[in-house]
Formats: sequence, structure tokens, C-alpha cells
Amino acid sequence: MIRDRSATKPTKDAPAKAAAKKAAPAKASFRRERALIKRGIWPIAGCDEAGRGPLAGPVVAAAVILDPDRIPRGIDDSKRLTAEERERLFDRICATAQVSVAVASPARIDRDNILRASLWALKRAVVALPEAPRHVFVDGRDRLDTPCDCEAVIGGDGIVLSIAAASIVAKVTRDRLMCALAQDCPGYGFEQHKGYGVPEHLDALDRLGPTVHHRSFFAPVAAARAKHMPWTVEPVPDLFEVAVVEVQAETPVEIDAPAGL
Repeated sequence: MIRDRSATKPTKDAPAKAAAKKAAPAKASFRRERALIKRGIWPIAGCDEAGRGPLAGPVVAAAVILDPDRIPRGIDDSKRLTAEERERLFDRICATAQVSVAVASPARIDRDNILRASLWALKRAVVALPEAPRHVFVDGRDRLDTPCDCEAVIGGDGIVLSIAAASIVAKVTRDRLMCALAQDCPGYGFEQHKGYGVPEHLDALDRLGPTVHHRSFFAPVAAARAKHMPWTVEPVPDLFEVAVVEVQAETPVEIDAPAGL
């Protein structure tokens, strides 16, 4: 009997394929939401934000309550999707789910700092949902101060499907806003880099100075403001400067000298 060993012999690239398959990240799933539904907890919202890192533009937060019977296929962490995939899924999510969006402006970011502004926008998005959720999943380490239970999931946009859906809505909404800002502020390339600190954006900041859409206290923006608008920069006192104080006595002071001097 002659056996065809080629059928069982591993190919040369088999180990590489197995390693790639093992290394590939798992897609976000609806598992956590279904576990809560079985316990009678509904509605369940996922929320995420886009735009913490850029030098310009707002932070956009989104909250989504997926319909368990009409979940669009292909939902995943927005960072794993192409722009075309995000646009297509954005339309499908908005057509089948409850969706809300909240925006924290650069002025709020300057006033509150980026973390507080992001959490504020996330909470506003949850409150703005058409139906109040009984449980909220939020991406990151920080829980939101919501009337219902809130569960923070680190890396949640790649784990929890509702958060992944919110990440898509937030990302697409913010990208569209930045393209609109590019029309008002030509020369900065907002339509390309969406406000992130890429070399082209840093070069534009150095040449043109900051706009009202830039975040004033981010270091590259502050440097550009000091160069182009130095009158807006308050001088920082030198804590190590030696101050000379001249003291004048209004009345003469008499000192008794010891006897014998």
C-alpha cells in the first residue's frame, strides 16, 4: 500500500500561519451584553470617545444601545477598521441602534483638562440616549457617574461589542467635524491628520500659529502661541530670582551701648 505523505506533511509556512492565527486579536463580541440580558438587565449601553490625543479639535463621545436582533456584521474596534468600513458601519449602527453623541470643545479641554473633558462628554452622551440604560460599559479605567451601574473595561473597544460600536460612531463623527474645520482653517491639513501632532501639522503650527480650534495648553500649541502671539502668554515668575529689598526706618532707633565701650 502506497501512502500519499504529502497530505499529512506540514508545509514550510505552517508554523508561521499558526503563529499569525494565534497572534491575531479576537474581535469584540456581544458576550457580556448577553450575560446581562439573561439576568433581566436591559437596556445596555456602550460608550467610547475619540480625540484625546490631537492638538486641535474637540473630543467626541458616543453612546450606543445595540438591538440584539439587528446587530450589524463587522463591528469591531474602530482602529482595526478602514475609513470605508467605519463609514459603512456608522450608517448601519445609526439605522438599527439607539445612538447619542456629545462633544467637548477645545475651550472645555483647556479649562478642565483632557481627562475631565472626556469623562464629561461620555456622561453627556449616556444621558442623551433616547432610552435610559440600566448598565453602561465604558472604555478605559474610569467609571462614569451615571444613575445606573457603570463598568469600565480596559481595551473595551476591542472586547465589548457595544463599546466597539460607540468607538465607530465617535470616530466617524469626529473625522467629519475635522474635515469641516479644514474648510474654515485652510493650510493646517485637518482633513488629513484630523488634528493629531504629525510633522505636517507641527510645521503648519510653526508657520501659521494656532487657531481657536487648537488646545492652548498642549505643548506644541503653547510654543506656537508664544512665537506668533507673545502678548497672550503670561510671564512666569522666576522662583529663584533674588529680590533686593530696601528698608528705611521712619524713626531713629537708639541702642544702649554697654558701659565701658
